[in-house]
Amino acid sequence: MKQDSATVARATYHAYVRKDRKGLEALIADDFHFSSPIDNRLDRAAYFELCWPNSDAIADFEIVHLVTEGDRVFATYVGKRKDGSRFRNTEVLTVRGGQLCEVEVYFGWSVPHPAAAGTHLDDTASPTKHP
Repeated sequence: MKQDSATVARATYHAYVRKDRKGLEALIADDFHFSSPIDNRLDRAAYFELCWPNSDAIADFEIVHLVTEGDRVFATYVGKRKDGSRFRNTEVLTVRGGQLCEVEVYFGWSVPHPAAAGTHLDDTASPTKHP
């Protein structure tokens, strides 16, 4: 039985928390690609080699937004690391046939935000520069 897109997305995050590589492998299609600000269309093998080891540091994900549109899921979450630090990201996941075939990650910010409310970090303190 094929799972709907939102269920596949949630199962992906749960696999990271549980350190369930076998479960994640079942969710990821053979023709899978992963992109982020530092990764350009990694294939399935490169994803597991470069990204899966990050699961060791992950303690939990708090889903803030999970919106589906057709075969795409737009997810914003706050990730919690085992060391207690937190971060916020947004991802666009494409699901076909009950499996992830593409993920785009857009890095957010640290939680709490490094800038005080109502202030702006100058370019020397910002992890990314404005164009």
